[in-house]
Amino acid sequence: MVTLKAARLIREAPVVAYPALAGAESFARAIAAGLIAPGAREIVIEVPMTQARGPAQAAYEEGAARIAEVLQRGQDVVCLCEGDPFFYGSFMYLHARLAGRFAVEVVPGVSSLTACAARAGQPLAARNERVTVLPGPLPEAELTRRIEGAETVAILKVGRHLPKLRSVIGRLGLMDRAVYVERATLGDERVCGLAEAPDAAPYFSMILVAKGADPWL
Repeated sequence: MVTLKAARLIREAPVVAYPALAGAESFARAIAAGLIAPGAREIVIEVPMTQARGPAQAAYEEGAARIAEVLQRGQDVVCLCEGDPFFYGSFMYLHARLAGRFAVEVVPGVSSLTACAARAGQPLAARNERVTVLPGPLPEAELTRRIEGAETVAILKVGRHLPKLRSVIGRLGLMDRAVYVERATLGDERVCGLAEAPDAAPYFSMILVAKGADPWL
């Protein structure tokens, strides 16, 4: 989903930049493809998907330099990002390299957290309830400790960590209060109880756990 302001800026942009996994099509571009002007220049920032931070940081460094060249010529650049730029968004790495030299406007987007809650049809929090956001790669012991002390839990970056996450949630007796959301708002979206989730999950998937009196599913 794209906000009205973001759609307008993309349509008007002479230059559009976006991240893409090395050798693959850009997911960010696919979302906004119908909005990019036919004559717009595109800057593809190929980011390697590795656990080591060095290669990805080098890719953002190169991408920021290419964007800076355009900005120095007086042209505007719109950078695409899945979800919200500052909520686990790749744009934050470009922002850190460009904001000190150029005027940068960050347009808030629809984050995966709110998109998944909407597609699951369940509220994240009410009144004074707390929402805890956890990344899936955390070790089992830390996940267990943090889920035990939380009220509503959102676990992002599920992917290959799904078996571990299902095991932790099952041991805590929360399986019937956990919902799995895969590729929210897209054509191949999937929403189901965690117990019915597939064995293999894509990177763009999330687990929501409600520990209150009324389970979501």
